[in-house]
Amino acid sequence: MTSSVDLSVDILIIGAGPAGLYAAYYAGFRGLRVAVLDALDEPGGQISAMYPEKAILDIAGFPSVKGRDLIDGLLAQAAPYSPEYVLGERASNLRHLPDGSVAISTDKDRTIFAGAVVICGGIGAFTPRPLPKGHGFLGRGLSYFVPDLSAHADRDVVIVGGGDSAFDWAAHLEPIAKSVTLVHRRDKFRAHKASVAKVFDSSVQVVVNADVSAVRGEEWISEVDIAHKAGHQDTLSAQSVIAALGFTADLGPLNDWGIAIENRHVLVDTRMQTTAPRVYAAGDITDYPGKVRLIAVGFGEAATAVNNAAAVLDPDAEIFPGHSTEQEN
Repeated sequence: MTSSVDLSVDILIIGAGPAGLYAAYYAGFRGLRVAVLDALDEPGGQISAMYPEKAILDIAGFPSVKGRDLIDGLLAQAAPYSPEYVLGERASNLRHLPDGSVAISTDKDRTIFAGAVVICGGIGAFTPRPLPKGHGFLGRGLSYFVPDLSAHADRDVVIVGGGDSAFDWAAHLEPIAKSVTLVHRRDKFRAHKASVAKVFDSSVQVVVNADVSAVRGEEWISEVDIAHKAGHQDTLSAQSVIAALGFTADLGPLNDWGIAIENRHVLVDTRMQTTAPRVYAAGDITDYPGKVRLIAVGFGEAATAVNNAAAVLDPDAEIFPGHSTEQEN
């Protein structure tokens, strides 16, 4: 991570998720100086924040790869080209300069000058929906993400939610936690059926039609109350409470960048260019007719964006530089 000084690069990648990291590799492969900007403190985007231990099954060439391992591989792939990582900073303003380049300022008073920008911000900045009764316990037993499973080992864990993250974390924590209880306000789940079946076949206690009505403890959470819609209440021992209640997404300053946005997605053409000059986008944040939101698709979009940006930066450059196997080692 760089210190808070201005930077000047050929391409700025906004977003350090899978598409952004692949864009960083491809920019380096094309001989371009690149910086990667992300509001999170570590690369990986939603994967690192929400499901680093989850097996991802739809990455070409990998029958199964853990989220953490995928991110590690992408970082290693880009490493020979020494991209600058600017983490823990959010993009704020974008200015088009007289020479055609752009300047992006961050919320930490840094300015990054770039010949072109590739927005790979996923769903934008995402904020977890809070657990109302958990106020004051964040970092004292309450968490919204599980980047490290071992942090919950040998604890009584209560997971609140009914989506994929809740069930994935329940399944992964069940072998190492003292106990796992999953609490959901309804008896229907948003999670994938296979994930639900796996949890129900495990030792995880699933409590439906109920809410967490109280969280108690001194320095650390020690117990929670579960209020059932039927009218009764239980008290459970708990040293970890994981609130998997979803999150709100916000494109924030991107709305003021002069790019076309519909339904919180950035519109792009076949070159992955937005409606603003030298501003491209790739990954889940983009939209166009027939769009499919998969990590694998984001990789292709990232390469398309970088190659087209490279041709704009150097009119003598080819859009397609040839296959990597044609390059000398």
